[in-house]
Amino acid sequence: MRNAVGAVDAVLLLGGRSEIGLAIVERLVRDGARRVVLAARPAPEAPTGADGGGAGAPDTAGGAAEPPAAPDAPVERLRAAGAEVHTLAFDAARPDTHAAVVAAAADLVGDLDVVVDAFGVLGTQEDFEADPAAAADAATATFTGHVSADLAVAARLRAQGHGTLVVLSSVAGVRVRRANLVYGAAKAGLDGFAQGLGDALHGTGARVLIVRPGYVPTRMSAHVPAAPFPATVRQVADAVADGLRTGAGVVWVPGALRYVFAGMRLLPRAAWRRLPR
Repeated sequence: MRNAVGAVDAVLLLGGRSEIGLAIVERLVRDGARRVVLAARPAPEAPTGADGGGAGAPDTAGGAAEPPAAPDAPVERLRAAGAEVHTLAFDAARPDTHAAVVAAAADLVGDLDVVVDAFGVLGTQEDFEADPAAAADAATATFTGHVSADLAVAARLRAQGHGTLVVLSSVAGVRVRRANLVYGAAKAGLDGFAQGLGDALHGTGARVLIVRPGYVPTRMSAHVPAAPFPATVRQVADAVADGLRTGAGVVWVPGALRYVFAGMRLLPRAAWRRLPR
């Protein structure tokens, strides 16, 4: 439940190793959040190209127990900032466990004011074309795993009568490019799903905030060439905090990308195909 001055108090991060997700949580803690749950795969290291936990091969520990599922450093930073921090095991590839994870988080901290959905796989298009099974696994982590997780979150927020689900989409899903068609298509699916889920929650007191960042340099994107209009993880976190405060439905980071992609949507396909790979 939000505190006496209306600030966010309890936060659940699905994808507890995501650099962007952790930056958002840290910003919310600076703003007054005091109860945090980090949900991630319990493996000591996320696989190459994975963001957040629950990406890649299924992990057998994807239930609702409370092992040390997140790295020590972020947990200690959050605790040093004054937050009560819990960790849960979470695996995107095990949709049958997602409702239990959300319920376990609520058992730990009570009503969930903000749930940040920040897990997924970037990978490379070349690798996916060489290994279609890996491409399908990545699509599960980046899109279909969110369907069960976010529906479970939506049910919890609807029952509470309040709360915001923050979904990390991407401009890659606004119009899919040949250079990253698996990732882009998965993000397009996630973005559309999040829009529909926001409509379904309208009038319940709960809502969805969709975040569409451009290129953000992180460990996950280290292999990707820098793109125009980049953003830092801190800029994304600040934009989310602003969106939560103002009640926005969608935020673009940086904001100029809203106008860039208004034009990109209209670019003829023949020209779109010639964009650099």
